[in-house]
Amino acid sequence: MNKKPRDFGKVAVLMGGPSAERDVSLKSGNAVLAALKRRGVDAHGIDADQSSLHQLEKGKFARAFIALHGRWGEDGVIQGALEVLGIPYTGSGLLGSALGMDKLRSKYLWSAAGIPTPDYAVLERGVDLNWIATKLGLPMFVKPVREGSSLGVSKAKTLSELKAAWDMAAKYDDQVIAEKFIDGAELTCGMLVDQALPLIKIETEREFYDYEAKYILDSTRYLCPCGLPAEQEREIQRLALRAFNVLGCSGWGRVDFMQDQSGRVYVLEVNTVPGMTDHSLVPKAAKQAGIAFDELVLRILETSDAKR
Repeated sequence: MNKKPRDFGKVAVLMGGPSAERDVSLKSGNAVLAALKRRGVDAHGIDADQSSLHQLEKGKFARAFIALHGRWGEDGVIQGALEVLGIPYTGSGLLGSALGMDKLRSKYLWSAAGIPTPDYAVLERGVDLNWIATKLGLPMFVKPVREGSSLGVSKAKTLSELKAAWDMAAKYDDQVIAEKFIDGAELTCGMLVDQALPLIKIETEREFYDYEAKYILDSTRYLCPCGLPAEQEREIQRLALRAFNVLGCSGWGRVDFMQDQSGRVYVLEVNTVPGMTDHSLVPKAAKQAGIAFDELVLRILETSDAKR
């Protein structure tokens, strides 16, 4: 890091917010805030709501560290508002944030770019669930298009479970997709500027890496090093960079994969504001790369310079 703490000016750490991921965001934001203060940055936490833009303008903040997960904070909304205010911010811009949050449009772009992603179908009113089951096979995953932290995601093993999974996902979003089940290992790759961090292999005793496995249970295993041959890991890191860049993402983030039994890798989704809690993956990967948590936070804060 080339900047001194005072060079960042007054920094707002935006956290909380109104999304379904509010609780996780508060944990991430407070961890980030503590790290910045430890390093001597003039950082202030803001629990984001409709008054936040006024607070940012009135408080004469020099830049913002976005620790908001989910809608309103990770989908381009706050990014666009900060652009209007002229306040530099961390992570992806408006376009990359909006696309990264949208699982369906991410798939459109990845498919056009030749990046492998699991087969899928849009679940709309009147769709024939038998046709969906034939097309994708059972079991399959059902996901809200614009939600994070696996909220609203279900694994459907039967037609009746498929309908129930659709109903649950629809509580989080009016757009829902069904996605082909990939039987294999779950991998994730943290992104820091133009660097792909070491891969993490995730092992859970649950049906899949759901909200409980991510944030509550201590039984989830994170393997870093991931155990793959070095060249294979580098290939997946290169694929992560491509998937990240195709969506217009920048600064930092995370790309999630599934690897099937034959070794083929499929991109699942991009997270443009990943968690920064004690269970979070990017800090684990950064540590493996020799980057301590406080240093990671400062490097992420530096990504706001690209928007000056």
